[in-house]
Parts: sequence; structure tokens; C-alpha cells
Amino acid sequence: MTFDTDILIAGAGPSGLAAACAMGAEGHRVVLVDPAPPVTGEDAPGADLRTTALLQPARTMLERAGAWDGLAPRGTALWKMRIVDAATPDPVVRDFDARDISDAPFGWNFPNWALRGALLDRASSLDTVDLRFGLSVTAMLRRNAAARVTLSDGTRLTARLVVACDGRDSALRRMADIPVRRVDYGQTAIVFAVAHDRPHEDVSVEVHRSGGPFTLVPLPDREGEHRSGVVWMDDAAIQQARMEMSDADFAAAANERSADVLGHLRLVPGRAAWPILSVLAGRFTARRLALVAEAAHAMPPIGAQGLNTSLKDIATLRDLAATGEIGSDAMLDAYARARQADVALRMAGIDLLNRSSIAGLVPVQRLRRAGVAAFHDVPPIRRALMHLGLGATETPQGRRPDVQSAKT
Repeated sequence: MTFDTDILIAGAGPSGLAAACAMGAEGHRVVLVDPAPPVTGEDAPGADLRTTALLQPARTMLERAGAWDGLAPRGTALWKMRIVDAATPDPVVRDFDARDISDAPFGWNFPNWALRGALLDRASSLDTVDLRFGLSVTAMLRRNAAARVTLSDGTRLTARLVVACDGRDSALRRMADIPVRRVDYGQTAIVFAVAHDRPHEDVSVEVHRSGGPFTLVPLPDREGEHRSGVVWMDDAAIQQARMEMSDADFAAAANERSADVLGHLRLVPGRAAWPILSVLAGRFTARRLALVAEAAHAMPPIGAQGLNTSLKDIATLRDLAATGEIGSDAMLDAYARARQADVALRMAGIDLLNRSSIAGLVPVQRLRRAGVAAFHDVPPIRRALMHLGLGATETPQGRRPDVQSAKT
């Protein structure tokens, strides 16, 4: 039969844009729809002020998609991940150094608005990608041979494969009657940026007490000041009260919580709050439909697993599309087998880490401290843990990055 497009992607967040770049760069015809265009300016209304660390496998995937060169100048390398357990007056500090397993960094940190901008630029440059903003999928009829999709302007399209990148409340997932398991941790993440006295030296620092981690991730220096992005997770009611604080009071609270790991923190204007949920779809596929990213799985922002896990979804679909009929039952069954077990493992680990961070009980805190020390202090375990975090199955062979700490 005649198809209007090979692949229809719903959702123009980072995952949807990355999928369009990856599939379009392979020569597949792609239509990408979203009710609103991506916000790509730091000061624009609705800008996503969070940051995302893209790990080594993500770089490889985006290089193949032709998106990395436009993105690289906006990032900061992550050479170390530092865990600080500050639940007692005598903190436990352990560094996980990328040089233990590779000559490349763990990854590179990007502001989300800049990430969207670079991916949008690449998708726009591909003749194979048709971007349709201001539209959404309102109906979907999935048959053996194709998916027939109706858009909000009445347009009807026939596609070999529909890829749902429309978020944790995915409308396409509901249309396919795919069940979902949700865990509400009763937490909120406040995201903001700070200037600080000491240089971050390309180190991401995760400070644990109770209520959730306080994570500082490196950003490029700006106007002569050292900068980092912060993700502060804690009880939702407490975070609501913090969001209502004056800038001065909020800055004081952030300094107290940071355990002085980078010296005095000066708040950069702008705060946003995000609920912390875990979402796992009962299955990742239906006929002619693949769930990707938060439509399939959403997890707390710990260990840089969220978007990196989503990009593994996309790379798997890309590879399978090259070896068989796009959207066939065989392709989608292979996608589900490849991704569901890996995602379940990562989500279980993140759930355990988050619950141990929430816990205020002294025995749990002691166990967490002992666990951090044990994982770090036994070299084979430390290296295996770092490989697992990167999503690698063997020692990565890299090179020192061409990403510079450029001004954004």
C-alpha cells in the first residue's frame, strides 16, 4: 500500500526531536507533530530550566544523527560524579572518576532549552523530516499493514510506524489501551541555577541527607562566574513552601542544604518545580505503535538515567528499522524484548536509591553510607557500577571531548 510517511512521531520534547533526527538521518520519511513548538530560549516563557547530562552512548547516537556538532559547544564535560552523604556531621565523600574506565568523560551537561534548540535545528535541516507544530493526534486506527492517524486539523495520515514520545501522560498510550503503573514519591524537584565561589572542575555533586538528593551539575562559566545547575528533591509540601520564599530566604536554604561543597551559592533568578513520579507502561508496544521515553518509562532524576535511557530506546528502534519491515510485529516484538528488561532494571535501581535518600531513619542512613563506601572502595565493583550507569556492556574507548566550557 501507499504510505504518507514511514514514521509518525508524536511529541517534540528532547526525545521526540532526537527520534526525528535519528530516523530522518537514516533516510526514513518522518512526520513530527506537537501541539506547541519547542521553547528554545533561556528567558522565553515556558522555558525548561532543567539540565540534562548526556552520557557517552548518547553522544554516539547523536553523532550518527548529525545532531552532535550543533549541540557540543553548549555543553560542559562531566569527568567525575561525587556522592556526598551529609546525614551526619562527618560526611562520607566518594568520587567516581571517568578516567577509571575510559579516556572520555562520563558525559556532557546541557541546559534543556539549549538541547531542544540544537535538536530542532538539526531536524529542521533534514529533507526527510516534516515538522508540524500546533497539531496533535486525535485518533489512531492500527491495522496489520499500517496505522491510520487523524490530526487535530482533520488531516489523516497513513504510517508504517507510530512512535509515542508524548510524555508520561501519553495520549497515544491511552488510545492503545496500554496500562501503566505509577508511583508518586510525594516529592517535588526544584530546579534552578547558581553562581558559586569555587570552580566545579567538571564534577557533578550529589548531596544526600533525607528527603531527596541535592544535585549540582556543571554549567559553563558566565560573566566571570562559576555556575552550576541544581536539582533539589524533597517532600512536596516542604518544596511548595520553598517555592513561595523570597529569593534571599531560598538562597539561604539552598546554601544550608548544599553542605558547602562549592562554597557560597548565589541564586540565579528563576525557579521551577516538577513532581517526582515513576511511570512504567505495562508493555512498550502495540500493533504499529512503539512507546518511547516517558510514554514508556519515567523515573526520578537520579544518576542521569532519564533521557539517556530514552535515547537507548530510539537507537534500538533505529537499528531494528534497518533490518526489517518498519512497524512490523517482528520489529516491535524485538524492540520490546530489547528494552523492557533493561528499563525495569534501571528503574528498580533508581527507586532504591531514591527511597534510601528519602529515608530519615538513622539505620537506613547508615546502611546507605556503608553502601556508597562499599561500591566505591572495591575497584571491580566501582568500575562495573560505572559501566552499568553508562549503559555500556564493555569498557568504552573514547577520546577527550571537543566540548569546551563555552559561554551560553
